[in-house]
Amino acid sequence: MRRRTFLAALPLSAAAAAASPASAQVPRPKDGNPDLARADVRPGDRVAGALFSTRSAAWGVNGAAATAHPLASLAAIDILRKGGSAVDAAIAANACLGFLEPTGCGIGGDCFVLLWDPKTKKVVGLNGSGPSPKGLSLETVRGRAVEGRIPSWGAITVSVPGAVAAWGALHGRYGKLPWKDLFGPAIGLASEGVPVAQTIAFYLASAVRRYTNPASKIEETDNFLKVWTKDGKAPVEGEIFKNPALANTYRLMAEGGPRAFYEGEIATRIEAYFKRIGGWMTRADLAAHKSEWTQPLVTGYRGVDVYGLSPNSQGLSTLQILSMMETFDIKAMGFQSAAAIHHAVEAKRLAYEDRARYFADPSFSPAPLEWLNSKDYARERAKLIRSDRILETVYPGQAPSRGDTTYFTVADKDGMMISIIQSNYRGMGSGLSPDGLGFMFQNRGEMFALTDGHPNVYAPGKRPFQTIIPGFAVKDGQPWLSFGVMGGDMQPQGQAQIISNMVDFGLDVQAAGDAPRWHHEGGSEPTGELLGQPGLLRLESGVPGETRAALEKLGWKIGASDGGFGGYQAIERWPGRYAAATEMRKDGIALAY
Repeated sequence: MRRRTFLAALPLSAAAAAASPASAQVPRPKDGNPDLARADVRPGDRVAGALFSTRSAAWGVNGAAATAHPLASLAAIDILRKGGSAVDAAIAANACLGFLEPTGCGIGGDCFVLLWDPKTKKVVGLNGSGPSPKGLSLETVRGRAVEGRIPSWGAITVSVPGAVAAWGALHGRYGKLPWKDLFGPAIGLASEGVPVAQTIAFYLASAVRRYTNPASKIEETDNFLKVWTKDGKAPVEGEIFKNPALANTYRLMAEGGPRAFYEGEIATRIEAYFKRIGGWMTRADLAAHKSEWTQPLVTGYRGVDVYGLSPNSQGLSTLQILSMMETFDIKAMGFQSAAAIHHAVEAKRLAYEDRARYFADPSFSPAPLEWLNSKDYARERAKLIRSDRILETVYPGQAPSRGDTTYFTVADKDGMMISIIQSNYRGMGSGLSPDGLGFMFQNRGEMFALTDGHPNVYAPGKRPFQTIIPGFAVKDGQPWLSFGVMGGDMQPQGQAQIISNMVDFGLDVQAAGDAPRWHHEGGSEPTGELLGQPGLLRLESGVPGETRAALEKLGWKIGASDGGFGGYQAIERWPGRYAAATEMRKDGIALAY
């Protein structure tokens, strides 16, 4: 979905005192309304704040929630009002999103968390990603490879879903309300049905085309069609959609606890399903899975401490990009200027070569994290960036001796803030939905490499490289920003842009997300795939025309604005209050009370 068609070119100052007409029109789908393609139409004038903002932040003193669907945000606020913690509210919201936003998340996927613990006054991390099946060998995976890569769909891509185990770990440590009470909102929504949101309708239609295409070679699609279509057609925007099978699965989990997914009736039915279709996931694989509490990585950026999760997550990439950007006076270059974008994109390219070279399951191949996250290394790498031209080829540093996702955040009256991201990965997931359970399995296993000696090479019981990353920032020892930008390889790029928008240019928490973004594609992938250098730079339509022209003059190949610029949610903490922001590119809302 493209939501920048009407944006005028942005002002170059952070104050956003004026705006100029849109420099380029982004093609829209033909929907019969010519007014929607009017290049001369721009957002209505705002009397305060940045002219390009879509709305102001939501303020409250007792708590806040920002998710990609209004009903999930409402559920989170309801849980907070009942005395639940931020963790309780996040679990309830995530369960709702599994029904409301099945194209991005669900209990068949993984989950990562950064959380401010007000008791210890520290940021803690949780890795909720699951491993590959123990009975699936590298030889078998290679036998299913297409052009040297693991396919995008089907049973070969399915790894153990980690989301429910992550919820259980979070609730066990930080929950206040009974576990079973957290599923009431989602069970009610899935049983009674809700109108389908615009973005979800768009992606569901895409999923139908994808999974029914014989080229996808998915073992079975009947369950997908039974749950998410009617007569083979996806629900359209505003059409009432129900998922009684998922509601029943939630009831089993509510009564049986988080381990019911991994050891109870649900696990038994999952194993039977994969036996039926010829997959590899077993009840033993599920029962063996546990989430992992981790110590997050951190780097400073002009007085703000920014946190990220270590591999197999790509959180370190955000920190590396920011550390290289910090060596330049980005503020002096100007908001939305060619110079600021150029230097940030080059930092991204350098960071992503390290991502491709080193990031993997640390239980199998630990990365030199201290070195990769050091300021000395960042300065060394930043010296490679030229202001007058593009680096034609970039390489990873020499160490001594790419989906669909949902991000949401919740804060409570006690000061706890949770930054949580959850995903089924590419598309809607693997295309496989277990008999009668109403959810889709993730296809995260696609992200393994198949090259001998690669840190991320496939192995049984190994966690694949993960793109999903929550974000968190601390200022003066106090929690400042719980945030994320969902969307595959866009996530570190988007996180760095949000931090720079707020720290370098003084944008508020909503305007920082509404500002036009860039997305660089190219370079090396953790799968071993080479996407070409220097790659393609996509700019949203709101980027000023003079900036676009200057980047082209530097040599950047500018791609079309394709809607792949991520999805942002955030909560900013102020003394005694919260400001919550949401993403105009999605269907959600931010609420506070």
